Amino acid sequence: MFATVTSDCIGCGACEAICPQVFRMNSYEIAEAYINPVPQAAEASTKEAAKSCPVAAIILE
Repeated sequence: MFATVTSDCIGCGACEAICPQVFRMNSYEIAEAYINPVPQAAEASTKEAAKSCPVAAIILE
């Protein structure tokens, strides 16, 4: 699985709080997926982070 954060991100930090193994806030205070492909052990929390995104800015492929 690959995770991407779109430009719709509002920088709420929910994804980083749920899945810091994959998401972090960058210097522009928006989220980024800093590890791809997503490690198998983090797939469930990555999916939870995507579902929790208030603006649906996380794309999972």
